[in-house]
Amino acid sequence: MNLNYESYKIFYYVATYGSISKAAEQLLISQPAVSFQVKSLEEQLGVTLFVRTKKGVTLTEEGKVFFHYIKEGIENFTNGEHALTNLKDLDYGSIRIGASTTVSKYVLMPYLEKFHEKYPNIDIQIINTLTETLLTDLRNGSLDLLLLNLPMEETKDLKIQKVMSVHDIFVGNKKYYNLTNGKLKLEELKQYPLLFQKAPSNTRNFLNQYLKKNQVSLTPKMEIVSYNLIMDFIKIGFGIGYATEEFIKEELKKKELYKIQVTPEVPERFIGIVTRSQSIPNYSVKKLIDIINNK
Repeated sequence: MNLNYESYKIFYYVATYGSISKAAEQLLISQPAVSFQVKSLEEQLGVTLFVRTKKGVTLTEEGKVFFHYIKEGIENFTNGEHALTNLKDLDYGSIRIGASTTVSKYVLMPYLEKFHEKYPNIDIQIINTLTETLLTDLRNGSLDLLLLNLPMEETKDLKIQKVMSVHDIFVGNKKYYNLTNGKLKLEELKQYPLLFQKAPSNTRNFLNQYLKKNQVSLTPKMEIVSYNLIMDFIKIGFGIGYATEEFIKEELKKKELYKIQVTPEVPERFIGIVTRSQSIPNYSVKKLIDIINNK
């Protein structure tokens, strides 16, 4: 049987993405070439590996068994390539990072500045979207690492490393600071218009858990996806909002926003790096992680 690594690799990408077109895009080859390789592989093995649908392809039972073994082999080859890359100088390369817009601006940017000063030839790609989508992209190899608000569910296939602690607070403009005398009990927030980040987001999930633990239910007047836009609405007096203190230091210093002390306080949480536990990061990624960890 004349099978080769390229056939296995193409099968792996098609199975991972559930799409011939997406596999072709990732492999930088044409869709007909991918289709031909899949068909040839099926003919040589004497089984049907995929069921074709309008939305893409799904693995047959035989395909699932085959993928179980091929997946480990392909990832071992990839890890071997990354291990060799670790021996090279950083004259070229790329890093694909997933993060929210807020984390990118307030956490990631200073580290990228340091990294770029040391390794200016490394291409950096940042993807800003929902955490759920970022996790999917990390698992299928489209991203090298994520920088996320924690906590998040721990799974065997992902490695989570805390890199910094942050503290969530409630804030308003001067009007709401004066109305509340700068202090409130958690249940008293019901008396005021509230602005929260729209679900799903790790920040909103953390807020919901905090409220549930304290047996308080709050209904926001406004829910907005953009964290920065929420801060803008709070500044002009739309209500009291939920913010991360470390991200609004300048606004607090300039008295554009005022911290309203709420009891009980919101617990400390963390920003963390998320990578695949069974994958060796390439040298560029490793160096960036080292910078984030201040090594």
